[in-house]
Amino acid sequence: MLKTSLQTLKSLPIVTKQQPPRFTKNSVVMEAQSEKVYAYYNHTDSCKFSRWTARESFEFMYARPWQEVVDFYSKSVNGRLSLLELFGTQAHDVHVDDKIEEVSNETALLEGVSNVDKSGRWARVTFKIVLSYHGGSFDGWQKQPGLNTVQGLVEKSLGIFVDEKKAQQLKEKSKPLEGCASVAGRTDKGVSALQQVCSFYTWRKDVKPHEIEDAINDVAPGKVRVVSVSEVSRAFHPNFSAKWRHYLYIFPLNDGENREEIEGEGDIENFSSHENCEKQRNECGELASEENVENSIISDEDEDELEGAKKPRSFSVCRVNQLLHQLEGKLLSYKNFARDTKALRNVGPPTECYFYHARATETSLPCPDHGKEIKVMCVELVANRFLRKMVRVLVATAVREAAAGAQEDALLKLMDATCRRATAPPAPPDGLCLVNVGYTEFDRRNCLIP
Repeated sequence: MLKTSLQTLKSLPIVTKQQPPRFTKNSVVMEAQSEKVYAYYNHTDSCKFSRWTARESFEFMYARPWQEVVDFYSKSVNGRLSLLELFGTQAHDVHVDDKIEEVSNETALLEGVSNVDKSGRWARVTFKIVLSYHGGSFDGWQKQPGLNTVQGLVEKSLGIFVDEKKAQQLKEKSKPLEGCASVAGRTDKGVSALQQVCSFYTWRKDVKPHEIEDAINDVAPGKVRVVSVSEVSRAFHPNFSAKWRHYLYIFPLNDGENREEIEGEGDIENFSSHENCEKQRNECGELASEENVENSIISDEDEDELEGAKKPRSFSVCRVNQLLHQLEGKLLSYKNFARDTKALRNVGPPTECYFYHARATETSLPCPDHGKEIKVMCVELVANRFLRKMVRVLVATAVREAAAGAQEDALLKLMDATCRRATAPPAPPDGLCLVNVGYTEFDRRNCLIP
């Protein structure tokens, strides 16, 4: 009986208990990477087959004679050229240094602090420094180890004005003798500035504004130039006190490498002409009408044919102006036009910006050295604040939408897109310049483009 039972047990199949799969950190990452699919944003409007992909937009933006723009900004920084020469007599003077004293008095009154008998932290002296620098000569504003930045250069030059207590603290921490400069807004590598605003404070009473100006100008002549230095209220902060920022983007309309070839084919048109703007709008107008969109049925063969069709390689400046003009006077979330922002800042008020002025026009870039003029598009943007790389993404997206023949509210519709792939990659930093930072109410008369 026992022998029979043993034989029966031996004949039964052996069932082993299956262990649950073990997941390690590396295996999870590898699995996520294998499943991750990179795809372009699926636009649903009628111009989606004429719209450039991210790579096509990138190539179009960078295939320009950017060195001419870089040289123009370099001469503007050194005072040899002015932005007013781009626009003639229509532009107004945007210099607002004469209002510094007014700002100082207002901020002091707001804080309830008298300018007499100061003590404690109010005893220190704060200086407002207006800088002009050439973006192509630096790795951006923010100080970073091993990089040549504007902040690093400025703070190093301010080290001689640090008070004794601060100098002793730096020495005990084995840190170099440098000042601390706050800025109105950090600029990326390659971005120039004509009136960037920063501040510096010290408890020394013997520091004079002209001494600070000379110290900064001597560090990197031709690359950084001090526009003005003035003593302001302790309540002044270049970033938090600012009410608006003024940017200008210069975009060359001619392809630097294939200029002769393109001109022979007739692709370079009078970009600012009203006829070209109407022509480009009419090319996409039939498909863009609600009636045709609702009733049109595109087969798979037709879709493949449209995707393989040649996309436009030119755009209308007046169409870009119409697209940007729709942003004026509106408080909108520009999260889809930002780059390199943290996830916590992707929703809500931190992404909202209010545009006072958003225009584009065509003009010529003055090049007195060789006598030739380059046709350029100038985009002027004034807003209460800007997100990281927002101006460059906005310019590139406006150009892309104008070339595709999109409707005037195309940029507004992109505000509601589900991801940032709906917008174009950032335009080159070479064309961007911080023109000014305002601390009084915005005045449209200070704009360069009417």
